[in-house]
Amino acid sequence: MPYKCPRQQINVCTLDGSAYYSMCQANAIACRSNEPTFSHFGQNCKAEEMVKVEVSNPDHVVEIKTRFGKKLVCGKDWNMAAANVVCRGSLGVDRGADMASKISYESLDKTITWPNECMRVRCMGSELSLAECTIYNPEPISGTAEVAVSKCYNEPTGECKKFVCANGKCLHHGTPCNGIDDCGDNSDEMCCQSCRDGGFHCKSGVCIPRHAVRDGIRDCLGGEDELDETDKAVVKKVELLFSDPMSEIREIRSSAESQLQCGIPNMEQAYRQEDHHSRFKRLVGWEETLPTQIQWQVAIEDEGSIHCGGVYLGGCWVLTAAHCVRPKPKSFRIKFSLWRKNRRQSTTENAPAKSIIIHEDYNAQTYANDIALVRLEELTLSDKCIQENPAVRAVCVPWSTQQFQPNDTCTISGWGKGSILKWANVTLIGDCKIYYKDRFLPGMECAGDLEGKVDSCQGDSGGPLVCKDASGLSYVWGIVSWVDKCGEPNYPGVYTKVAHYFDWIRFHTGWTAVTKYNQ
Repeated sequence: MPYKCPRQQINVCTLDGSAYYSMCQANAIACRSNEPTFSHFGQNCKAEEMVKVEVSNPDHVVEIKTRFGKKLVCGKDWNMAAANVVCRGSLGVDRGADMASKISYESLDKTITWPNECMRVRCMGSELSLAECTIYNPEPISGTAEVAVSKCYNEPTGECKKFVCANGKCLHHGTPCNGIDDCGDNSDEMCCQSCRDGGFHCKSGVCIPRHAVRDGIRDCLGGEDELDETDKAVVKKVELLFSDPMSEIREIRSSAESQLQCGIPNMEQAYRQEDHHSRFKRLVGWEETLPTQIQWQVAIEDEGSIHCGGVYLGGCWVLTAAHCVRPKPKSFRIKFSLWRKNRRQSTTENAPAKSIIIHEDYNAQTYANDIALVRLEELTLSDKCIQENPAVRAVCVPWSTQQFQPNDTCTISGWGKGSILKWANVTLIGDCKIYYKDRFLPGMECAGDLEGKVDSCQGDSGGPLVCKDASGLSYVWGIVSWVDKCGEPNYPGVYTKVAHYFDWIRFHTGWTAVTKYNQ
């Protein structure tokens, strides 16, 4: 919502003359109308300082008006992403540009008086107007220089024999999976096995432009575009920059991520020894944890017995499987930092359940929607539900079902039928309908190995399947739900896919609870 945007130091001026306290706020308002709003940053939002774009000449040459006066747009950095923004935002063509080309300055119509300076622009493609892109200060145009041309899209006649975008646009010009948003809805950069022409490949199958790598903004879901030390293609913040809306995004994200309270274990506690004896394996690949190693793992105690696990989301919330609980909160207690199932350690916490929310469409026969939230009782005279504990940390909640992909390695943990908490690495498995046919339903995820060496089993239910992204943050990707023939080949474990239920989790825990602990 617009009012939730953080306040920035400089005014954001809009096309109708209004002033907002951040570009985030202006964009939140523009998002609702799908109309361009942002004009420029400035102390005084004067009409003569507005940024406007025109493509009104016969050659479709792009002109941009700023406080410097009317200028051309330089051919350098010009591509379909920017051309789409021009056609969508300035000319109202929903499907953007047909092509982005360049024309020699010398070849322009001599009967028209053209500006002798141009301004470079660099767009991601999702902007509503060219003003939202990064714009550089004017530079002189030499006789051999090229300037930008944007020809807007017209519906073709007949069948499209090229790439068809999700928005229905026929991609006559441009190449899918090159990091440039040629479609105008980025659909040509999705589901890519690799990227061509210098595009950067995110693990989620998305190609992003090379100039977005190491620019201080996480564009890939896992943040791997900010970890590529070999690539130095950074948008430099220099004096020649006229407008850099991305700088506000960097500042907001940096501030938000500095307050991140999920997915990062307390490493001083993670490998601390306490009453730890020799290790043994439950199944091949399973190993004992150290006593305070998995800091978001909890045990669900039902009338004094522990048959299920769960995972701590932060605040007063625990996530588990629906089949592990009943709508009788007084029967349940949640145990934090438990290592031996039947013995407390110095960091163990014991919290009573206040309420239990089972997914309204949970089906006990099919295990559809096998997910539940446990809300803990607040401590006396406090809004907290557990004391500060160095051995307890919250895991992050994933918001996109594309954050992790088949063949990614993740970690499961649980007590099984034993008494000591154990962990194992498993692989995410795609196309699970092959193994379970119609029993595999939306909202389910498979993991393990098809040889049956590592699998979740009875006693692990409700426990977490945790995946770590490229930046080192841990997300609860799955909740142990069900399995046929535990540990046998071609019967991988089935998990509730948590990202599928992000909105459900956020609805019940509240926006504040999710954003505070899971940025």
